[in-house]
Amino acid sequence: MNLSHLPSVDQLALLPKALELEKEFGRPELILVIRQVLQKCRQRLAEQVTPLSREKLTEEILKELESHLITRSTSSFRRVINLTGTVLHTNLGRATLPAEAIAAMVQVAEDPCALEYDLGEGKRGDRDDLVEELLCELTGAEAATLVNNNAAAVFLLLNTLSNKKETIVSRGELIEIGGSFRIPDIMQRAGAKLKEVGTTNRTHAKDFIEAISSKTSLIMKIHTSNYVVEGFTASVPEIELAAIAKLNDLPFVVDLGSGTLIDMTQYGLPKEATPKEAIRFGADLVSFSGDKLLGGPQVGILVGSKKIIQKIKKNPLKRVLRTGKITLAALEAVLRLYRDPAKLQERLPILKMLTRSEEDIADQAKRLLNELQRINELLSHHGLELTDQQVKSQIGSGSLPVELLASIALKISGTNKSGDKNITKLERLLRASHTPVIGRLSEKSLLLDLRCLKETQEQELIQLLAHSIGKL
Repeated sequence: MNLSHLPSVDQLALLPKALELEKEFGRPELILVIRQVLQKCRQRLAEQVTPLSREKLTEEILKELESHLITRSTSSFRRVINLTGTVLHTNLGRATLPAEAIAAMVQVAEDPCALEYDLGEGKRGDRDDLVEELLCELTGAEAATLVNNNAAAVFLLLNTLSNKKETIVSRGELIEIGGSFRIPDIMQRAGAKLKEVGTTNRTHAKDFIEAISSKTSLIMKIHTSNYVVEGFTASVPEIELAAIAKLNDLPFVVDLGSGTLIDMTQYGLPKEATPKEAIRFGADLVSFSGDKLLGGPQVGILVGSKKIIQKIKKNPLKRVLRTGKITLAALEAVLRLYRDPAKLQERLPILKMLTRSEEDIADQAKRLLNELQRINELLSHHGLELTDQQVKSQIGSGSLPVELLASIALKISGTNKSGDKNITKLERLLRASHTPVIGRLSEKSLLLDLRCLKETQEQELIQLLAHSIGKL
């Protein structure tokens, strides 16, 4: 292929179409992408057997140029439709926020706000003050502070209270959280020396008592939020650990991981430990997440005694790990919702999803199946069939790991060998949609669990399904 047919950067930049693109994307971006596209064209042309005319080549380059510019200007954040059956999906952003939180985030993003400014005194303030009163009210703690996630909260408290000293933890609670982050590793990085007691399945009060020495700095209980040990087991209740710690003048710390501020059983959900209970049982400090069962933004929350919280806030690492104004605004708005428990189920999206009845989801599945009848012939042509199926959703993000929620899924399965192959192809096509649809493959079927599907998303899902099936 004769590379002389390839236009130069300057020639392309002066074409009418390129000038239109320059107005939209700016000249520096246009020139950068022209160079990238031309480089790719040179590589392709070197391997191309059938030559293209100069006009046809320029036309193709301009199309590719526009496509690249649009792609580069599109946000890397992609809204997705979560039909995985995992409500709090870490890879999909965990909790979705209520309208009140979104409005609060927009407000503080648009204008200056009193983030660290005491309006009454006219001097520098403390950003934790924005939510501390609410957190103390909802947990029964004396004081509270925040960092950017719960792993950071655990790191900070250990670095503050146990640097170069021993922290006693039951061996059965040395968990690994998402992304291969392990509690022992976090402890080591924080400067704490881990003192394991008991066994994987059984730990007793005497194990803690016998482990205490002059090197001990605190006793810690870690909520095993992402697994459950069942059978021949034993653990020491928080109230007993608090008494042991107090008798030896040691802080007692509880890491709840996925924290909830309410009794989940009132909504028909399984029991989950709360910060208020931990404080009542004698914990001096409790850490938990804001973006899991609490239903807020990603944040690590520390509540407990005023003395310990003040010590933590003086640690220079507190500034390194601090939260920003947008996170604080969202958290405050979410916490305010908890002041009206009667309306919480309707106003907090994550709670609404978790408490959806199987009957409600079944009605939604029926509506969707009725509207999708028109694509059944197309599905049949590709060896596929569409039905509904009872499934089990999971809460996710290490919250209540063995508890499952009854749900309904749209099930697309193969009726022959060709259909079996098309299942994986359809799953990829749905993920590649302009609004990706994320389901799960199970036993040669694609399951689209409807628990998290809003009624306002139904027509969009129908269109995306029809479009993807049409590409098979």
